[in-house]
Amino acid sequence: MHGAIKSLFNTLSNQRLAHFCTLLFCCVLSIQPAYAERLKDLASIQGVRTNQLLGYGLVVGLDGTGDQTTQTPFTVQSIISMMQQMGVSLPPGTSLQLKNVAAVMVTSALPAFAQPGQNLDITVSSMGNAKSLRGGTLLMTPLKGADGQIYAIAQGNLVVGGVGAAANGAQTQVNHLSVGRVSAGATVERAVPGNLSQAEFVNLELKESDFSTATLVVDAINRRFGKNTAFAQDGRVIRVQPPIDTSRVAFLAALESINVVPATSSAKVIINARTGSVVMNQTVTLESCAVSHGNLSVTINTEPVISQPGPLSSGQTVVTARSQIDINKEPGKVVKLDNGANLSDVVKALNAIGATPQDLVAILQAMKAAGSLRAELEII
Repeated sequence: MHGAIKSLFNTLSNQRLAHFCTLLFCCVLSIQPAYAERLKDLASIQGVRTNQLLGYGLVVGLDGTGDQTTQTPFTVQSIISMMQQMGVSLPPGTSLQLKNVAAVMVTSALPAFAQPGQNLDITVSSMGNAKSLRGGTLLMTPLKGADGQIYAIAQGNLVVGGVGAAANGAQTQVNHLSVGRVSAGATVERAVPGNLSQAEFVNLELKESDFSTATLVVDAINRRFGKNTAFAQDGRVIRVQPPIDTSRVAFLAALESINVVPATSSAKVIINARTGSVVMNQTVTLESCAVSHGNLSVTINTEPVISQPGPLSSGQTVVTARSQIDINKEPGKVVKLDNGANLSDVVKALNAIGATPQDLVAILQAMKAAGSLRAELEII
C-alpha cells in the first residue's frame, strides 16, 4: 500500500516538474536575449587600414581580341613608349595595326602592415575596346598610391572567368571577358610607415556612431584593464591608453576579444524606391492610426482590324485599330493599427490589407507624414 502511494506521489511530482520546466522554457523563449559581440566586430583600430593601388599597363598575347588601334590611340602610344625604353626605335609615321595588345587598368589593395616582398592579388580591367582578355599576359606595371609613390609591381598571366565565341554573325558569351585576375600577381616594394607601436594612445573607431554603444565599450574596457584605461572622445572615437609593461600586439589582441552588448539601434525604415524593397528593424513602432488601401488598375488593349475589299474591286485594304479600356477598382480596406505596435504587428497588418512592396512605400511615407510612424524613414 505504501509502495503504491509512494509511486503515485513520484508520478505526480514528475508531472509537476515537467510542467514547471515547460513553463520555464516558454518564459525563457519569450525573453529576447541580448547578444554580445566582439569588440573587433564593432570597431576598428585607427590607422590599421588598407590603401588602394592603381596602375596603367599593357596586356599582350591576346588571340586577335585586343584593342582596335585606330580607335584607341593611347594603346599605340604606350607600345611605342615601351619599345623606345627597350632600345627599339620605330620610323616616324609608322602606323601600327595591333590585334593582340590591350590597354588595361590594374587595381589592388595594400593591406595594413604589408612589407616588401609580400604578394598581392590584382584585378586587370580593359579600358579600350578589347573583345576579350582571355589568355593574355600583363607586362610589368607599377602600382601607385594616392601620394604618387610606387608601392608594388604587377605582372603575370591573367585568369578570366568568362568564355565567348562568334561565327557567321552569331555570337555567344558566358560571364565577363574584359576583366581578369592574377593571384599573387603583384609584389610589394614599399611599406606604408605607421606609428601604431609608438603612439601614446590607441584610438578605436566604432563602425556606426552611437553614444550609448561608445559608453558601453568604455565600461567594458575599464572593467577588463582597469579604471581610466579608456574614455570616449565622441560618439565614434574611443581613446585607449595601453599599459606600459605589456606588449602592444598582445594588448590589442586582448582588446579586440572583449565581448560587448551594443546598445539598441535607433528605429529606422529603409526604402529602395527603385526596387520597392522595404527593410525595418525591430525597434520600429507606431502610434494609433488607420490605414486604407485600394488598388486601381487601368487596362488598355488595342487590336488591329483589317478591312479587305471584294475581289476584282477597285477598293483598298484599310487597317484600323480598335481599343478596349477596362478600369478595375478593388474595394478599399481599412485596418486600425494600435499604439505601440511592434514590427511583427506592422507587417501582419499591412499584409492583411494586401499591400505590395510598392504600395508599402507609399503607405509608410503617408504614415510618417501623419506622425504615426516612430522611425526614421530613409529612401535610397
